[in-house]
Amino acid sequence: MIWDRLIKNSEAIIKKLNFYLEEYNETGMERFNNDKWTNRTWCSQGIRRAHVDVVDVREEKGLWMQHVCIFPAFGNGGPIFGWDIIAGQKKVTGAFHDYSPLLKKDHPMVNAFGDLVLGYQPSKPRELPDWALKIFSPHMIAAGNIREEKELNDICLLVENNLSFYLDRIIEFHEDSKESEVKEAQNFYCEHQQKNPHTPRVMQSLGLPEEDIKLFCSDNLFPIIK
Repeated sequence: MIWDRLIKNSEAIIKKLNFYLEEYNETGMERFNNDKWTNRTWCSQGIRRAHVDVVDVREEKGLWMQHVCIFPAFGNGGPIFGWDIIAGQKKVTGAFHDYSPLLKKDHPMVNAFGDLVLGYQPSKPRELPDWALKIFSPHMIAAGNIREEKELNDICLLVENNLSFYLDRIIEFHEDSKESEVKEAQNFYCEHQQKNPHTPRVMQSLGLPEEDIKLFCSDNLFPIIK
């Protein structure tokens, strides 16, 4: 049940990205695409980079993982869309969803996100470390140990609806901010994401090559823009 629902969630996300954005082949990403590891990227006038990363090692490791991160264009002061989930056959060990603020902690879309997620309460909240508290919104969903079908379906539907809302609204803030300030804020976000020690450990548990993990985490997962 868990894997089937998460695969449907991934398919729904990709369908929405295909509708709103244009897919492109990011330089260097081809190294990380194979029958167990999929990376795809999209962009548009209002979106600098949308990235979907899926690792499917159900047969070898009994695990499935999805990472979704969407950055607004450099002239757009709107938040970053994030959705990460990893699951075994019997439970979701971690699920994280946010509209992460950049220049304004009380950005209209961040406030709207707070309203959108108000009705969802995880059965087992996850505590966030210091590096995460510096970049995520106070409304962020951080859940662990999801076992029940209803809770899993609730969070998947929430993410899918929030993605549609995000892609509909983000263009409204196109060119509302200085490009240099947005760039600096997005790099700040990426720098703190790269401090997450859990990311390479999770990827190692998925059986991915250590050399690929180091390169992927530094250059492709949350790349710093020079």
